[in-house]
Amino acid sequence: MLKCIIIDDEPLARSLMREMLEPLEMVQIVDECANGFEGLKSVQTHQPDLIFLDVQMPKINGFEMLELIENPPSVIFVTAFDEYAVQAFDVNAIDYLLKPIEPSRLEKAIAKVQQGKSNPKQSGDAPHIMLPEQTQRVVVKEQGEIKIIPLDKILFLEAADDYVKVHTKEKYYLKYQTMARFEQQLPAQQFVRIHRSYIVNVSFVNKIELLEKEQYTVLLNNGQNVPVSKSGYAKLKTFLGI
Repeated sequence: MLKCIIIDDEPLARSLMREMLEPLEMVQIVDECANGFEGLKSVQTHQPDLIFLDVQMPKINGFEMLELIENPPSVIFVTAFDEYAVQAFDVNAIDYLLKPIEPSRLEKAIAKVQQGKSNPKQSGDAPHIMLPEQTQRVVVKEQGEIKIIPLDKILFLEAADDYVKVHTKEKYYLKYQTMARFEQQLPAQQFVRIHRSYIVNVSFVNKIELLEKEQYTVLLNNGQNVPVSKSGYAKLKTFLGI
């Protein structure tokens, strides 16, 4: 039997999902949650085999919630919006169900989870989490707490092995994420990759300084310097129109 959690901010949606799941012998509902924060705590407490997860929720959305779970359980997305389907399968979701849900479709999705448990080699690679497109914030986990950082508070990002340092005026936060993925998902009108190891928020650029022949640095308005590669300098010049 699969232990499952329903995570959806709409009480009616949770109720309807419960009604469809309760008659099924292959699942056991261990909890219901109304937002991503509740969902995180519940997953840590109950260690479910499966979560039924909405996408658009207050506080943190479904993708951001998954990003904060070290070993996510199997996920079936349940949402009224079809535009997140590609992103859902990029995080190795078992299925993506559109509301209103057909009971037969739900059973097929659960059967996929059971098959994955029976044949773990066929269940896919470890999830690779994407940031939502044109995200306006970055969510990080620090000492058991969840921090939500608006993009306009980020000075620059710095590669650090398998992590990225997200620098703000106060401090930096470590996030398990690649620079390439950040570059894909951060708004191009605000962030520019100026070096293989640095992405800068151009809103904080004060000036570009020449150190020596074809070697530059960006001076931010808080006094910090960020290295600029030759190709990064060209991109920054184009962006700034100089």
